[in-house]
Formats: sequence, C-alpha cells, structure tokens
Amino acid sequence: MTIRWRPPKLFPASAILAGVYIPSHFAVSDAEITAVLRAGGLAHLVTPTASGLVATPLPLLFDEQRGALVGHMARNNPHWSAAPTGESLAIFPGVQAYVSPNWYPSKAEHGRTVPTWNYEVVHAHGRLLVHDDVDWLRAHVTALTEVHEAAHEHPWQVSDAPEAYVAGQLRAIVGIELQITRVEGKAKLSQNRSEADRAGVVAALSASPRASDRAVALAMTARPTPQP
Repeated sequence: MTIRWRPPKLFPASAILAGVYIPSHFAVSDAEITAVLRAGGLAHLVTPTASGLVATPLPLLFDEQRGALVGHMARNNPHWSAAPTGESLAIFPGVQAYVSPNWYPSKAEHGRTVPTWNYEVVHAHGRLLVHDDVDWLRAHVTALTEVHEAAHEHPWQVSDAPEAYVAGQLRAIVGIELQITRVEGKAKLSQNRSEADRAGVVAALSASPRASDRAVALAMTARPTPQP
C-alpha cells in the first residue's frame, strides 16, 4: 500500500515560533517523528478555547492515509464540545530523566556545570474534528484494540463482549480526529556535552534502579556522537 503521509517540514533550529524550542543539536529527523506517531500510545491532547486551555490524556492512533491522529473520549468530557479558538496540540512524551552535574567529569576540571533534564518529545499540531457516528466509533475502537492486543497470546476482541454492552459503551464516547498541519520533535539527550560528560551520564543512568532512567541511557547510546 502506498503511504501518502509526508511529515510537514521541520522548523529551523532555534526559531522563535508558536511551538517547542529546538536547538539544532536536539533536532530529530522526519523518520523519527513518524516512528513515534506510528507507535502511538498515550498522548496529551490540548485545545485552546474561549474559556482557556482544556487537556485530555488519551491513546491516539496514526492514520497515515489521512495524515491524522484519531482517538476517543468520554461523552461527559466537555473537551470535545468546547469550540476551539485555534489549533489543538497532541503531545507524545518520550523517555525522561534528571541529570546531575556530579556525573560530568568536567565538573572536577572547571566546575562550570549545572543540573539539567534529558527527554524526548513529539508535538503534533492540527485541526480538531469530532466524530459522533456509531460506525466510525466501532471501527476506531476495534482498530485501537487490535493494535494494543496484538502482542498478547490470546488477544481480546471487541466481539468478546456482549453486543448490547458494546453498544452502550459506544454511546458513552465521542470520536476525535486531529488533522495534522505540522509536527515537531526534540531529543535532548546531552548531545551538547563532551563525549566524556555524555559517557558519565550514560553510566550513571544505566546504574539507576529506575527503569525510566535506564531507558534514557539506552536512548542516549542510540544517538549519534555528540557534536564538538
């Protein structure tokens, strides 16, 4: 199948725009952004309204044919019925961890070091649409279930539940679609540090009892050698 999805061009490094600040050494490729969208998972959907920002954490699926993110939320959630005053934003958080200056060999050399935070994130901006059609909703929740049950030995299916129960659940939700207009990705993983400092951070995070810290160490080792 031919995929029509083409990620919108990344913004110039360090540009001052209505988006995330991305110095050139923390920029990520279109391919990396697309991989994050394809992986899906929990995102934070933020919409500007006349009453202020409204936000909902929810799982989103990437529809590459339409260049859109699709999901659903409770009908009782006022988010979907609040008229947007601008584009909505879906935030996909990645790995993240605190970085101590004590992990930098350069601290012993000159002491000019401060704490920081390493992280990965993808922002998808776009126009928010609402779907209140039962057939659309059934197809969506079926696709969402199939994606997340695929790794299970005995995948649960929507048809496993009584039809009357499923129908009731579908009436209790509303579908949403974010038509993507632009995407931004940032991976702040010590690329601006020396190789020695970077190695010190990787070693410390790898030895951490927290799985989230170790995940950052793995992400760091997968990045290119830091710039001079």
